[in-house]
Amino acid sequence: MEVKIGVQHAPREINIESSQSAEEVEKAVADALSGASKLLSLTDEHGRKVLVPADRLAYVEIGEPATRKVGFGAAL
Repeated sequence: MEVKIGVQHAPREINIESSQSAEEVEKAVADALSGASKLLSLTDEHGRKVLVPADRLAYVEIGEPATRKVGFGAAL
């Protein structure tokens, strides 16, 4: 699952490929924003954790899993 996280006062967004489902990511974001947790904690597909302070979240975009393109030609 591709996840983009915007952080306040940061010039770039955080992009990760997460092995978590869209529902798990959404629940983690909701918990962080409701005050149940002070950190948004997500795990990428390599097992690394990404922690973002909940009060610094600007936006979270949850997308579809990225497909890897193979080859040099364009597929039609």
